[in-house]
Formats: sequence, C-alpha cells, structure tokens
Amino acid sequence: MPRRHMIMTGADGAALRAALRELRTKLEVPEEFPAPVLAEAERAVRSPRLPDFDATDIPFFTIDPPASRDLDQAMHLAKRPSGGYRVHYAIADVAAYVTPGGALDAEAHRRVTTLYFPDEKVPLHPAVLSEGAASLLPDQTCPALLWRLDLDAEGRVEGTEVRRALVRSRAKLDYDGVQKSIDGGTAEEPLALLKDIGRLREALEAERGGISLNVPEQEIVEHEGSYSLAYRAPLPADGWNAQISLMTGMAAAELMLTAGTGILRTLPTAPDGAVGRLRRAAKALRIEWPHHVPYAELVRGLDPHRPAHAAFLQECTALLRGAGYTVFTGGRTPDPVLHAAVAAPYAHCTAPLRRLVDRYTGELCVAAVAGTEPPGWALEALDALPKEMSDGTRLANSAERESVDLVEAALLKDRVGETFEATVIDVKDREPLVGTVHLEEPAVIGRVESTAQELPLGDRIRVRLTEADPGRAKVLFAPA
Repeated sequence: MPRRHMIMTGADGAALRAALRELRTKLEVPEEFPAPVLAEAERAVRSPRLPDFDATDIPFFTIDPPASRDLDQAMHLAKRPSGGYRVHYAIADVAAYVTPGGALDAEAHRRVTTLYFPDEKVPLHPAVLSEGAASLLPDQTCPALLWRLDLDAEGRVEGTEVRRALVRSRAKLDYDGVQKSIDGGTAEEPLALLKDIGRLREALEAERGGISLNVPEQEIVEHEGSYSLAYRAPLPADGWNAQISLMTGMAAAELMLTAGTGILRTLPTAPDGAVGRLRRAAKALRIEWPHHVPYAELVRGLDPHRPAHAAFLQECTALLRGAGYTVFTGGRTPDPVLHAAVAAPYAHCTAPLRRLVDRYTGELCVAAVAGTEPPGWALEALDALPKEMSDGTRLANSAERESVDLVEAALLKDRVGETFEATVIDVKDREPLVGTVHLEEPAVIGRVESTAQELPLGDRIRVRLTEADPGRAKVLFAPA
C-alpha cells in the first residue's frame, strides 16, 4: 500500500504543478497513450467479451472517494437464512476488453500500475475503459468477476465461488456518507451489514496476528497562494470496506494454492532491527509500548486522529518493505507463502483497473473454481509478473516519495529562517548529528542536521528551516 495518500484541492497552485510536471518528466512517466492503444480501447468498448450469466438483479453498490470514476469493486451484503452472511463482490473484468498480445495489453505491461500525484493520476488503462465501460459505475451494466463468499456467524469464510457475470451497480457511495448513515441508523441492511461483517473480520485479523495500518491521508490545500498540509484520519468505514477486499484476496490465495498454480502477494517477517527502530520512534513520540505488548496489538490501539499516533503509523509502513510476488505452478508449494501483515496467504485480485497483476489473478481463480486449465496467455505471463510488478511499484513509490518532498518544499519555501516546534523521531546510528524531525505545524517530516551536539532522540526541540527548494525537492532543518 502507499506510504502516504495525497489529495490536492483548492486553487491552481501553478508553481507546484509545474514542479510536479517536471518530476513526471524526470521519472519518465508515460502520460499519453499511443494512438494504436486508444484505437484498440475504442474498439474494445464497442465489442467486449460478455458473459452469459446475468447477475444484474443483485443491487450492488460501490464505496469510493467522491471524485473517483475508476471503480474496481462493487458489493452486496446479506444475511443467510441458515445463519451467517453472504458477500457478493463484483470485480471489474478487464480481460473482457483487453486482448492478450494486443496494443492495450502491451501498454498495460509497460505501465504496470496507476500512478497518483497530488495534482493528477496517470492511469494504467485509457479512461474510456478505466473510467468508462469497464468501471462499475452506477446504472451501467458491466462484465465482472462475481465472487460469492459465504461466512459463518463469526465471519469465517465457509464457501467461495467466482465466475464471470453481468452486474449493475445501483449506487456510488463515499466513505463519509457511509459512515454517517451507519452511525445514524439510516443505512439499509446491505450497507448496515458492512459494520457487522467488517468488525467480525477485524476480530479474526487480530486473532491470527494480522494488522491493518490506518495510515492518515495527507491533504494539501491552497489558500490565497500559500499551501497548508493536514492529515485525514481514516474512518471506521474505510477499515470495514478494506476488510471485504482483504477477505477476497485471502480467498483468492486459497483457491490458487488448492489448484496448484498462482501468484501470491508475500511479505517476510520484519527483521528485529526494523522493530527496534519503531520502538525508538514510539519513545520519541511519547507512545507507551510495554515490552510484553506485540506490535500488532499496539497498532490496533492507536488513534490516527492524534498527531503523534499519525506520525507513528507513517513510520510503521517501513515494516511493509520487502513485499513482493511469488509465482508457483505444477502443484509446487510456494516459498514464501505468507504475507506477514495479513498473517495468511494473500493475493492481489480486487483492483484490475489500477494494477496489472489483478487481471491474471482473477483469471486463475475463475479457472480454479471451474476446474479447468487456466488460459495460455495467463500462464505464459506468470514468470515475468513479479519483476514487472516490482519495477512498477518502485516507480510508484518514487513518484509518491518525491511528490511529498516537492509539496513540503513548496509549503515552506517562503519560510526559510523561521523556527518550528518539532520532535526528533530518528537519529542515525553512525551520524548522531543527523536525524529526522516531525514538525507539529505544518505536518512535515524532514531531515535535521546539527553542527555542534548530538541530536536528542525523543525530545522536543526548536528547529530552524535552513533550506526549502521545490526545484531540489528537499527541506532541511537545524537545531535552533
């Protein structure tokens, strides 16, 4: 998952936008789709490969940010007559439009993932597909991979099916509206059950030792030519919605493991050094972490609305480094097999409009349920996918990291020489004069360099801004 999400609102911000355009050029981000790709996408929209099964009678709904149009998932939740729950989860069927070996397919392999910048996104597929025909927009009949997950009364998956179907979403909901309707008791049962099922799945996550990081979004707002930065803490509804996707990814992994062919999203257990660094950060941020309390238990007790907790959650994303993809065929047991944060086998399968690998995972799962051999085009691509996804993810991380640097430099470019209240959250072991500070206001995390004495890890200090150059995308502080 991204370390930080960013949303840019307000006025134009011409200088920052120009710097972000330069960043995209430097990173060689492929912004424009070639003409043959656009032409193939237009043809695909006119003649998609539609399934025979019609599930348009199921009143699906989507939950996404208000401005989103690339809608990968839609759901319908119900109680089962015999007890427990039934989750119908529709995932956009990109394979209905993309011909293997064609121009669209080749371009998707070149891009790998949708890239998000504060001012715009660079999509994996042309908008005519990703925000049009293939998107699960309301009142639009679409081809989809229709998952049916039957749960017992505790939220455990008892049965899994996935097949191609035509679906039709009835409503496009957003997180704030969902939270308000559930809290206010006005949500109809298919939506109200999101809280019930989400909480059950969160309890199961805690039971198996998994952890979901409620990392706050970083929002940049322009006010009369200057910028401000704040965090948007995730709502409970964000987490409940994420649990549905997580559950589906775990079900996909189990289907592929049973079939003997697949591609998993894996993450090794964090090394002791990484956990030790987090303990130092917790101390620096005045977060009590008794030695007998496991990391996952500590994180579940944090409140992302509190600045210190929000900063610590950002630091926790360091434990997600090392995530990758593991391919297995011929019934062999994959190694590694687990995703340490999920604490179970897991696969990416719920975002095919925005992530390349999900199209292949979905195809393998459909074949596994049908008891048929996966199509040749899916099998032939498997071995190359881990490196493709690694390269694409690396570019996405660079775009995000350097965008944050640019935004922070733009926020502070006119404040060089000013002093700020800050907390020293990290000091380099071999360079005790160099570290990282977390500003109280604005919400900036930056490098600090001392010339006289070692930095006091965990202490609040005043720092002076010595450098903020959007052209170099860096901010630098010194003890005041």
